[in-house]
Amino acid sequence: MTVRVMLVSPAMNPAIRNARFDEDSSLDPTGLRQARAAANSLPRADRYLSAPSARCRETAGALGLDAPATTGLRDLDVGDWKGRTLDEVTATDPRAVAAWLTEPTAAPHGGESTSGLTDRIGAWLDGQNTQSGRVLAVVDPAVVRAAVVHALGLPPAAFWRLDVRPLSLTTLTGRSGRWNLRCGVPLLPAP
Repeated sequence: MTVRVMLVSPAMNPAIRNARFDEDSSLDPTGLRQARAAANSLPRADRYLSAPSARCRETAGALGLDAPATTGLRDLDVGDWKGRTLDEVTATDPRAVAAWLTEPTAAPHGGESTSGLTDRIGAWLDGQNTQSGRVLAVVDPAVVRAAVVHALGLPPAAFWRLDVRPLSLTTLTGRSGRWNLRCGVPLLPAP
């Protein structure tokens, strides 16, 4: 039994553009236009899902997908840092940011640690590995990172070493308790 889990990162929104911890902001006009342009480049799937964030739901809609929001695919909870930029947080509490970036179990913002996110997404991913078919989910970049770290058994520190571009496709193919990766396929041609 083989399952293919295809993860699409959301289109551009103000939080991504400004390196700001998202407060559930919508896509910006450029992101919406790009998502609509990418609609015909998606692979076929048997099931479509979306993370509950506005940027993921709006990306799924712009891609023409009927993709119900799934709370288990929610983004990393950054607690008190929501709405702030990484630079702002670093200026006021550099030790907290350093801990967050170097200790996978740290959650100085009062939200979820990257290790917690990886465990949560790993459990969801392993649940998909008990089925066959193709699942396509529009999910936040941190969810893509967590899925890759879990699927490949990477060290937790690898989470911050993975870049996820807007509107890119990461595919994990699972069979017999193991995963193979195809990452970073752009849905739009390079400018």
